[in-house]
Amino acid sequence: MVSWYALRTYGCHRNGWRWCRGRCSAGPADLSSRASWCGSTASSSRLCAQQRQWTPGQPRTQVRIGMFRARILDPAGAPRSVIRAAPLWQLSSDHIPQRKAHISALHRVIKRAKIRVVSVKQVLGDEMNLCVTAALETGAPTGSKMSQKIKAGSVVEMQGDEMTRVIWELIKEKLIFPYLELDLHCYDLGMENRDATDDKVTVEAAEAVRRYNVGIKCATITPDEKRVEEFKLKKMWRSPNGTIRNILGGTVFREAIICKNIPRLVPGWIKPIIIGRHAHGDQYKATDFVVPGPGTLEMIYTPKNGGEPLKFVVHDFEGAGVALGMYNTDKSIRDFAHSSFQMGLTKGWPMYLSTKNTILKKYDGRFKDIFQEIYEKDYKAQYEAKGIWYEHRLIDDMVAQAMKSEGGFIWACKNYDGDVQSDSVAQGYGSLGMMTSVLVCPDGRTVEAEAAHGTVTRHYRMHQQGKETSTNPIASIFAWTRGLLHRAELDKNAELRVFAEALEAVCVETIEAGFMTKDLAICIKGMSNVARSDYLNTFEFLDKLAENLKIKLSSQPKL
Repeated sequence: MVSWYALRTYGCHRNGWRWCRGRCSAGPADLSSRASWCGSTASSSRLCAQQRQWTPGQPRTQVRIGMFRARILDPAGAPRSVIRAAPLWQLSSDHIPQRKAHISALHRVIKRAKIRVVSVKQVLGDEMNLCVTAALETGAPTGSKMSQKIKAGSVVEMQGDEMTRVIWELIKEKLIFPYLELDLHCYDLGMENRDATDDKVTVEAAEAVRRYNVGIKCATITPDEKRVEEFKLKKMWRSPNGTIRNILGGTVFREAIICKNIPRLVPGWIKPIIIGRHAHGDQYKATDFVVPGPGTLEMIYTPKNGGEPLKFVVHDFEGAGVALGMYNTDKSIRDFAHSSFQMGLTKGWPMYLSTKNTILKKYDGRFKDIFQEIYEKDYKAQYEAKGIWYEHRLIDDMVAQAMKSEGGFIWACKNYDGDVQSDSVAQGYGSLGMMTSVLVCPDGRTVEAEAAHGTVTRHYRMHQQGKETSTNPIASIFAWTRGLLHRAELDKNAELRVFAEALEAVCVETIEAGFMTKDLAICIKGMSNVARSDYLNTFEFLDKLAENLKIKLSSQPKL
């Protein structure tokens, strides 16, 4: 028995909501005969939608019914199906402050109907439009031994932008939701919603990660001048990653995902290099501005205890220019040091810190001194017992040393250095799409996993035009698996751990079996030698992963 749900609204929000429910006993093929859904607009009290036909045999079909969009998934003709309804209703801009109360009311309706909210998306135009995606899932795919979904606990999901958002939804549909029962706390960090909420949604998401200890984030846009114009933004909002990291603190650890058949641009790297990026302050929380003309730039520190202020002349400008003021804290540097040393012990690898303390004698010198102090006091004996070591190196020397090495070490970098070197190292292993990124917070319990690359704008433009894309989803999948592995560790959930490890193994095994996206095929054959038969498109690759995951889980003994 397959159930579908639609939301009916009457005029404006004050008349409330009501769920319409229909049943289809013969599966999606008969849905067209029962798809009489109702919707409304802000200008009419009731608008009955025209019936739309759905053609059997089309696994991904969008059926547009009035203001509603239904997505019908029929995996390989299986009798069990997932039907998602994305109802859209309008809330007058006069009542925007009340929207949270109305969303809460809607959630209560959904809870009574025993279906789960997948996402809430806000679009601000002439009206405040809120789109809630609700899902009723009837179980794991036919043939899987996992007829009962794994209870996976609480996870904060942060949705993103452009092509990665498209992939994100497919990952959930094909690889996550069929097997896991998640208590998802969803935050839409898409560019439009961040602008509509004055970026408050990003702060709320970070606070939720702190509360539930596990966050899983899709790639997001950090706007520049062109993006401000494209999205008609109120202002050039800060990087959402920077905002989240400054709230949570900790260190971002990035590690390459290695496949035997993907050649490395640095052939000597036979072991992973883990980049530990300090996730606080520096350029990412700096104050910068354009100096309009001649004048003196000063830096003043005023003690809270009423002591004498410290005043420094930075520069006497003879004309226009630019200026930057940035900072960091001893507490944050100490947290960075502890998490880096602990990662070295966990992996059994040596750890290096790189700075430019010969130039920034006070600023970078502080990092060097604190790391050395903590190493001598807390970790030296443990490191020596494992036969590993800690060493500080100048950043330029460290880059050269890394290129000559075989890998197998932790590289602790300041915020900006880590941003740059993590992408460089990822490309050295073959692809930016083959790297994990996990923020480990100072409390040792809170983790935020994310895709380490951007939103793949070029592919998204092709996708919008209806053209074929071949976008690598591996980093986004590993964002889910690393977050789920941490959830499993916190909850001592062996079933969840086995599932996440199986999904990671399937990703690597599928690529090593020759099924891959175009970027990886280029790594193997070169740009000019790749034929269409050498790679799968975005959807084909995810379908292949779903097929292999189903096979792998079916063959595993039940815990």
